[in-house]
Amino acid sequence: QVQMVEHGGGLVQAGESLRLACAVSGLNFDDYATGWFRQAPGKEREGVALVKWSGEETLYADSVKGRFTASRDKTKKLLYLQMNSLKPEDTATYYCAASLVYGGSWLKSLDAWGQGTLVTVSS
Repeated sequence: QVQMVEHGGGLVQAGESLRLACAVSGLNFDDYATGWFRQAPGKEREGVALVKWSGEETLYADSVKGRFTASRDKTKKLLYLQMNSLKPEDTATYYCAASLVYGGSWLKSLDAWGQGTLVTVSS
């Protein structure tokens, strides 16, 4: 059984940084693309970052390029999302997730995801 558990959300001021972590069990990183999506109240899900199963490529949403960095530690079975220069519009619940799809449609083909962690950015 796959489990994904996020940690690290909280309240920060605009311009500050935050790092999210996701503990993963029951899933082989070599078989899945792993990443993060977010959902703000009243808005659609938005794919934030997705790391290819090889670990050699990462997709980022245009809204976070240059500010967010996704990474993973296969040995520790952890995913990370380093978020810098946070903006109020980054406020959302962030979810880690896994998919067999690496590409723009990955949110439509989720194989596992966590319960989410709330990130609030004040202005």
